[in-house]
This record gives sequence, C-alpha cells and structure tokens, in this order.
Amino acid sequence: QVQLVESGGGLVQPGGSLRLSCAASGSIFGITVMGWYRQAPGKERELVATITSGGTTNYADSVKGRFTISRDSAKNTVYLQMNNLKPEDTAVYYCNAFRDIHYWGKGTLVTVSS
Repeated sequence: QVQLVESGGGLVQPGGSLRLSCAASGSIFGITVMGWYRQAPGKERELVATITSGGTTNYADSVKGRFTISRDSAKNTVYLQMNNLKPEDTAVYYCNAFRDIHYWGKGTLVTVSS
C-alpha cells in the first residue's frame, strides 16, 4: 500500500501562486509515475501534471508555462508550483502515484477568487 497526503491548498486571488505538496509513504519502492489531477465542481477529474521516476514531466495544455511539477526523492515528496492562477484553476487537487495500480490522496482544495 502507498499512502499519499496532500497539503498546501487554500484561497488565492487571480494571478497569485500556491505550492502543493504530496508526501508519499508506505510501499513506495517501485513507483514509476507520480502526478497531480484535479476535479472542478460538476466536472470530471483531469490530469494536471506528472513526473516519472526518471524525471520526465508532462503537463496539461491548460497549465503549461504556469505550473511546475517537481520532486524531492529524499523526502518522498512531489510538489506542484502553481503561478498566475486563474479562477478556472479552482478545483480539488489530488496526488496520484502509480505502482502496479493507481493510488490517490484525499485531495486539497484550491480556490482562485477575488
């Protein structure tokens, strides 16, 4: 089992920044990809960004140039730096890890509003 705990969500004004963190614990050996997904009210969950164990990153077109995913292997933590936030970024953000199956955190709410 892999446990994922997100933190860093909150309320921010348009144009502002937030950094999300996801701490992984448990049977983390063999995780090949970690990432962030989000789900806005009334919408399906969508991919935001992923990072492989080799460091390759992938982003949704809607966040390219504004969001950056990174990881600290020593801390078993993945980060999502979000800059120039827009109201349409408002969603619950979920951390995901893949090792044979997908593991999910409980999510952290990001609200972008003036």
